[in-house]
Amino acid sequence: MSKTNKYLIPFSGLKLGKHHFEYQISNAFFENLDYHEFQNSDIKVNVILEKKSTLLELSFKHKGTINVPCDLTSEDFDLPLKSKMKLIVSFGDEYNNDNEELLILPHGEFEIDIAQYIYEMIVLSVPLRRVHPGIKDGSLDTESLRKLNELSLKEIKTEHNKEQENIDPRWDKLKQLLTDK
Repeated sequence: MSKTNKYLIPFSGLKLGKHHFEYQISNAFFENLDYHEFQNSDIKVNVILEKKSTLLELSFKHKGTINVPCDLTSEDFDLPLKSKMKLIVSFGDEYNNDNEELLILPHGEFEIDIAQYIYEMIVLSVPLRRVHPGIKDGSLDTESLRKLNELSLKEIKTEHNKEQENIDPRWDKLKQLLTDK
């Protein structure tokens, strides 16, 4: 992704102390990064930059919803998301972003692009298994759910009961030895 002015924070002109930044993230943000997993997104990102004499501390927080398909039924639903992340920006001889919580910028830098950090924070807060809330509370009624319920394993329970009935009576006597102690 090329640098966009919207997510560049020019920290060189800021006074020491805390500075608040707010961003509204939509699908255009993810399309710019060539990420097409969400049908729709509405996420509010708050960034607090605390400028100190030798380093910068960035605190990211986001809250919002994304529209994704359910992994079980393929029904689209709004998934609520929220997460936090911290980033420390230090200054050194050369650029280094090997550590996920520490970014080293060259001494001459005067701005930081936070778009990649916003993207990673949001994408990593999405659960691996996305299940429609209607499935959990039983209010969702789709043809695929009806078919899953119809094909569910109900016969195993009856076979398990038959196995218990066919147990050799000698085992019962051995079990009594354990409980008689």
